[in-house]
Amino acid sequence: MGKLYFVVGSQDLYGDECLKQVAADSKEMAEFLNEKLKGIAEVELLPTVETSELCISNLRKASNDDDCVGVVTWMHTFSPAKMWIKGLQELRKPLLHLHTQANEKLPYDSIDMDFMNLNQAAHGDREYAFILARMGIVHEVAAGFYKHANVIAKIKRFAEVAKAIAFSRKLKVASFGNNMREVAVTDGDRVESQIRFGWECNYYAVGDIVDIASKVTKEEVDAKMKEYTDKYTMATDKVDAVYEQAKYEVAIEKFLTKNKIGAFADTFQDLHGLKQLPGIAVQNLMTKGIGFGPEGDYKISAMSAILMKMAEGREGATGFIEDYTYDLTEGEELELASHMLEVPPAFAATKPEIQVHPLGIGGKDDPARLVFDGVTGDGIQVTMVDMGDRFRIICADIELVKQPKPMPKLPVARIMYRHKPDFNIGTSAWCYAGGAHHSVVSTALTRDDIAMFARLTGTELITIGDDTTEADLQKFFMK
Repeated sequence: MGKLYFVVGSQDLYGDECLKQVAADSKEMAEFLNEKLKGIAEVELLPTVETSELCISNLRKASNDDDCVGVVTWMHTFSPAKMWIKGLQELRKPLLHLHTQANEKLPYDSIDMDFMNLNQAAHGDREYAFILARMGIVHEVAAGFYKHANVIAKIKRFAEVAKAIAFSRKLKVASFGNNMREVAVTDGDRVESQIRFGWECNYYAVGDIVDIASKVTKEEVDAKMKEYTDKYTMATDKVDAVYEQAKYEVAIEKFLTKNKIGAFADTFQDLHGLKQLPGIAVQNLMTKGIGFGPEGDYKISAMSAILMKMAEGREGATGFIEDYTYDLTEGEELELASHMLEVPPAFAATKPEIQVHPLGIGGKDDPARLVFDGVTGDGIQVTMVDMGDRFRIICADIELVKQPKPMPKLPVARIMYRHKPDFNIGTSAWCYAGGAHHSVVSTALTRDDIAMFARLTGTELITIGDDTTEADLQKFFMK
């Protein structure tokens, strides 16, 4: 589940009684937050920071605890910030500055200097905020009374994003085959990916999967077939093709589990030893939180795994998608997004069907895949591109809509969406920003989630939505 350490600042200037009250208030606040974050993260209170040595001990503990995903700090009283410097220099976890106080309202009739000295976050938090800014430490701020809904929501978002960052730091990505030949946007600097996000991105031969698949037992494949028929509707008499996909999924899952890999990419240009391009095998793996990118797109493979982790516990769908084709009816423009095979069934509006059809690329046997129409609702489309000297995340607000008419001759999973603020500005901005044709779509996450992830990882972010104007387009190009 992950753990958040709660670290409160004070000093010994005001005496033992003050420090006892600070400890009591901190305990009460930690218990309240722990209850509110139940199922997301556990909040653990550390000793009050009164000295540089205590600060170092607390933040060193947070950095070295694998279960800790982030740190929440608050200055109950004035806490001289020079004593935070050495501890903050050791911190390697996401940081939230909670700008709050123990009391919601001022006791106007009884307030005195003792109360002022005890409850002075307006003073102490500014001292602390300066040192964060002075040291250039990337962090979030949640401001307001800690029991108010908007503050709790910000802390929850921080916890979810921090968990996703912790997941990212340990993520291993397998590339079965290399990047699709001649394609630029799906490629990237894997070394920089590991430095920036923690992803261990390595190449593996597709033959590794072929070898495992050749040893998969009938019992293992039968169990996988039962999983398919329990979850999906069998709408084909070409059961042998589905059986082949089941064998691939068992093999891929074994490989990923053995090597502790959470995301992978393949390419139809490197299928030596496979009869089909993996279809339902990949789609079903994505239901288990495994990230995927086609055509060697390791970046979107990793991002899909990370955003699925971030969306855990929320209503809505999150997963890989590809921009494909448009309906350009004036004033009613829509995009049809899909892929040859690998759209996750999280987006299915109804129970997906297992179908087998020819695939006009790759030169292999007809692959089994899940076919369905997509869900509707507001969502975001997120991609990551390598700009040579930096990574760039592009996040666009979209509206997923019902397809206007049936598509009986298009046997793939598909979703349709409307770009915001409109087709012209939305797609132009995406193009100016260098947005890829592979992305992660989510109806569970929002632009605020992606913005926090970008800030905490030091990644450039471009957002597109109802607030984007024609005048913004050139700015995107100039970045």
